Amino acid sequence: MSATIGPIASVTIVTPDLARSEAAYAGSLGYQPGERGLVTAAQAAAWGRPDSAGSRYLVVHPPAGRDFGFRFIEATQSPPYRAFASHGWNAAELIVRDVDALAVSLRGSPFQMLGPPQDLSFTDAIRAMQVRGPAGEILYLTQFKRQLETLPSPAARCEVDRVFIVIVGGASLDELVGFYARTFAVPEPQRMESRVKAMSEVFGLSPEHRYRIAALSLQGGCYIEADQMPQEARAPVVSATRLPPGIGIVSFRAAGRAPGCVNGPAGELIEILPA
Repeated sequence: MSATIGPIASVTIVTPDLARSEAAYAGSLGYQPGERGLVTAAQAAAWGRPDSAGSRYLVVHPPAGRDFGFRFIEATQSPPYRAFASHGWNAAELIVRDVDALAVSLRGSPFQMLGPPQDLSFTDAIRAMQVRGPAGEILYLTQFKRQLETLPSPAARCEVDRVFIVIVGGASLDELVGFYARTFAVPEPQRMESRVKAMSEVFGLSPEHRYRIAALSLQGGCYIEADQMPQEARAPVVSATRLPPGIGIVSFRAAGRAPGCVNGPAGELIEILPA
């Protein structure tokens, strides 16, 4: 059995300052501006968030291709957003060529580095760092020093390429895994324990604290990382009319499924697009 969704087509970030987000991604990550305009009433209705209609938006793409894009939608963040404080989409992971060189280039940029590059706790084949962007979004910047049989990944086609993993957090890892298995035929993953430094920072835990996580394998060499969050994590405040702050939507390609939106068990909004 293989997943019925993938690859990841878009990550939507709700930002209080569209121009600032554009400048950061273009100037520091090399992303290129694409489509821009106002969210239509029909699009906002399709998301189930009618108050998003009329908001300014912009899509930016990695220079290697337009098969992935960050979509920024301008809206007020109230209260200010903090990733990993509550359930839902918490981060996006990009494939990069050289994470140590990238760390040097990001010094003094609009991206706040949360720590230096480091090999992952469960393998030295993957080296990564985390940064916080202008809208409070968390990005993992990940380099594969060699390919892993257990975690096939796309090669970096440019210095900072596409998102290949999105991170969702909830109260129960088993609940998250079960939902994606039932809804999208995602194969049963291996559970593991790993550092999630951005989450540890929020809850005042050691950077070495380990969390129960699982990598859910999708089509196109993409994944959803499901994290079991501490009991202190807040349930999301899901508005019936507007998108949440931070990562508001993750969009996936899917063959044989009707386009539309699905709400996940952690309050995450999942958009299905044609393959």
